[in-house]
Amino acid sequence: MATLTQMVASSVELDSPVDMIKSEVLLTMDDYFRGSSISSLIAHWWRALVELIADPRAKQLPFMDNPLPTLGMVICYLLWVLLIGPMYMRDRKPMDLRRVIIFYNLFQVLLSGYMFYEHLMAGWVRGYSLTCQTVDYSDSPLSRRMFNLCYVYYLSKLSEFADTVFFVLRKKQSQITDLHVYHHSLTPIEAWILTKFIAGGNATLPNVINNFVHVLMYFYYMLSAMGYKIWWKKYMTEVQIIQFVICIAHCINALATGCPFPRFITTLLLINASIFLALFMNFYIESYKRKSASAKVSAEAAPAIAPAKEVSGVQELPPVEASTAKPEQISHSL
Repeated sequence: MATLTQMVASSVELDSPVDMIKSEVLLTMDDYFRGSSISSLIAHWWRALVELIADPRAKQLPFMDNPLPTLGMVICYLLWVLLIGPMYMRDRKPMDLRRVIIFYNLFQVLLSGYMFYEHLMAGWVRGYSLTCQTVDYSDSPLSRRMFNLCYVYYLSKLSEFADTVFFVLRKKQSQITDLHVYHHSLTPIEAWILTKFIAGGNATLPNVINNFVHVLMYFYYMLSAMGYKIWWKKYMTEVQIIQFVICIAHCINALATGCPFPRFITTLLLINASIFLALFMNFYIESYKRKSASAKVSAEAAPAIAPAKEVSGVQELPPVEASTAKPEQISHSL
């Protein structure tokens, strides 16, 4: 005889994913009360979630069948940058990676520029609405183009693990901040969810802005690695802050106007952008406002003493013969 929950579940009209999820909740409750293990319930829920709302185009792509490979890579990244790497480099000299870093930054500039262009051509200048854009799950040329781009974006976030690896190998532990590690360990997971479930629509607007910021940011790092002194370092952080203000406003508008894009995802994007805004504002105040005020006070108190040069931060490298200028610190967390 059917249980009560099964009877209720069978009576639910499965006209939408929400109705189907409600049915799965009832069935899972029934399985739990019948003594099913937690692991089997999680496996059941994951299969149901994939069948109900996952993008079927993602199933055959590497690392996209389930989140375990991505989570495993993030865990390996954290182990390396926080434990294994520092232990390995403890009794070794910093590695000279100037050439590697120059070509790596050039690669990231080109990749970010390509993704920025593709985001525009796959939707944002081809009919996407800035106020409310749902996901197109059809296999039309533009939808497929946006989906492929989301996967490339996911892979790009995995490649950015190298940012921190270079810090470790060059023994720049002071640059491996909480903000830096938080960003680099979280964004691959976010990009995986994007590709697996919502490859398009509102969720890709932050990516467009992020790609533009990355073009500027990695171009700055490349020039710095080549020994040039860059005057617009301060404005890079300001651009990053503006990025999150735009993302927050975009999410609030979607929630306030009842945009049919998933409210749960919009809320997560809003929370994430708010956290990053707070972290970057704190970084900006600490790096520029307070240091500027401190330097002014020191200069007034002892004008005869020349202030020491500020130690370089992001992508700091030894000076080259052509120039002794060193890059100054900006946030390396986007």
